[in-house]
This record gives sequence, C-alpha cells and structure tokens, in this order.
Amino acid sequence: MPIVLTDDEREQLLAWSRRPSSAQAIALRSRVVLACADAAGAPNGLIAEELGISRNTVKKWRNRFAADRLEGLLDEPRPGRPRTIVDAEVERVITTTLETTPKDATHWSTRSLAAEVGLTQSAVSRIWRAFGLQPHRQDTWKLSKDPQFIDKVRDVVGLYLDPPERAVVLCVDEKSQIQALDRTAPVLPMLPGTPARASHDYMRAGTSSLYAALNLTTGKVIGSLHGRHRAIEFKKFLQTLDREVPADLDVHVVLDNASTHKTPAIKRWLAAHPRFILHFTPTSSSWLNLVERWFGELTTKKLQRGTHRSVRELNKDIRDWIGTWNDDPRPYVWTKTADQILESIAHYCTRINDSRH
Repeated sequence: MPIVLTDDEREQLLAWSRRPSSAQAIALRSRVVLACADAAGAPNGLIAEELGISRNTVKKWRNRFAADRLEGLLDEPRPGRPRTIVDAEVERVITTTLETTPKDATHWSTRSLAAEVGLTQSAVSRIWRAFGLQPHRQDTWKLSKDPQFIDKVRDVVGLYLDPPERAVVLCVDEKSQIQALDRTAPVLPMLPGTPARASHDYMRAGTSSLYAALNLTTGKVIGSLHGRHRAIEFKKFLQTLDREVPADLDVHVVLDNASTHKTPAIKRWLAAHPRFILHFTPTSSSWLNLVERWFGELTTKKLQRGTHRSVRELNKDIRDWIGTWNDDPRPYVWTKTADQILESIAHYCTRINDSRH
C-alpha cells in the first residue's frame, strides 16, 4: 500500500523520529512511515531489513498510518475512567524528565517537576510509574574491555551448563580485607515498632582474607582463612583443594585475572598438578563467577551486622557459618546461555547508543 505524506505530516514525523533520548517507540514508528513514503513501492521486507526490524512491524505501522494517519501511530486508549491529563502533558513530563535537569539539582523530584510543568505532584508520580522513570536512582555499570571477552564467556558458561564428566567444577575467589569490627556501644535490641540500633562508629580489630571454592554441583564450599592475600596464600589454598578433591577427578577452577593467580610459582605448581585446569573470567566480569553470589550471602547474613572484638573471633564466626552452609548446601543454577548473555549486552549497547547517552 503506497504512503503519500502531506507537508505537515512529514514535518511532524521528522520531529518525532529525531527524538534524542525519549519516546523511542514513536520515533521508530515515524521512521517506518517515512521509509515507506520515501521508498514508494518497496516491499515491507526490504524496509524491515534497512531498519533492522521485523517485516510484521513494518506492515503493522504502514497499515495503521494508512488507516488513521498520525493518530494511528499513537498508543491506543485503554478502558477505564476518562483521562484528565492529555497526551501533550504526558509527553512534556517524559521529555522534561529525560532531556533536562533542574537549575538547582542533578535530577528532578516529583515536587520540582510538578512546579515546572504545571501538574500536581501525584500526577507526575503516576506518569513516572507508568513509564518506569526513577530519576532518584542511579545504578553503576562497567563493560569489560577484555579482548577475549566472548571466548571467556563461552568457556565459563559452557562449563556451567555442561560440566565435564569425572571432574569437579569449583568457582574460586578471595574476599580480602574482611574487617573485624566492634561497635563503641552495645547494639540495642529490636522492640515492637523500633528496629535494632547500633552506634554509627566502631573500633577496628584487624582484617582477615577468605579464600573460598564453591562446588558447582553440590553447592558445598571449601574455605580457608589467611592474614594476607598473596600468591603464597593462593598456592596454599590450591594445595587445600588438592587434598579435599578425590584424586581420580579433574579439577576445573573458575577464577578471575588477579596477578596472584598467575605468578611463576603458581604456574610451576599447576604444571606439577595437571588435573587442575583454570578458566579465567573476563576482566571486570565478577558477575560470571558464582562464588561471588555466595560471598554476597555471607556478607548480608553474617558480616554486615556482625560484631567481632578480634580477628580470631571473626574467623571462628566465618568458619561456623561455612559449616552451617555445608550442612544444607544450596547450589546456584546457571540458566542463561552464552548467546543469550552476549545478545543482552549487544541489545543494551544498541539502546544507549540510539539514545545518544
């Protein structure tokens, strides 16, 4: 079906298609219609290939525009009480939130944005919730620059999803500089209506470093505590693993790229113990090592609110917690394939690139 645009329609479609960081659904629909108009007679499949979308998407918005013109590109109204806020006001809230900042702050609040756009604070809050906008939140992220990122992801994930026979897979890492902390005043117990309260200041009594190996299949953990975290301590931990794992099994070890894992002494030890095979995660990709998930549980359930007057007391608490864990271990089950992970990362990179962030 050929698409012929008026000057006003083309001007509006161009404006929507150039939206820099918001209303990307409308921007894509506008680009589809513009492409259909500019490539008169071109099949939907060709336009879809040029825009990197499906043929059905092109067909849907070509037909919607042909039937309802510009109005056909907007989302259809939902059933319920008639709206008191028009589309233009909703668009202004969204574009102001995403594309500007207030003069006196780094991000908008519902109160400041309501004053800016002339709506109530609750109306701004409802619009934000409807579109998943949370200006008060900021997450951190880091994209690995490892030149072997793809190969390492496929190697480690393949190990998780299809472990080799007659072998054990261990996720290994060290949690260094665990502080033995004691509050300067006793922790006040929880009461009805009042949470437990601890003084904001504390006294340090030293640090300990935990080496841990999480068994992929059973969920059990082999742990070893040391005063420092050098290659010497890592070699001792490898020797511990060598004693703990039955001699007739190969040992596949997933670990990060720390320099202490690659010293000449470690390489010599590995050469003398060929059943140990190391699988390195990409740099800046600790999320790929399942023992990090276990470290998170150790921190939130034991260390974060624990009080210890000495390193000896801290180490005993950690050993007891590991023993309790191993009495009823819960293995973590990896479900995503390497292709799904790489596709997700590529999709996210495309999104932030299209938004020009």
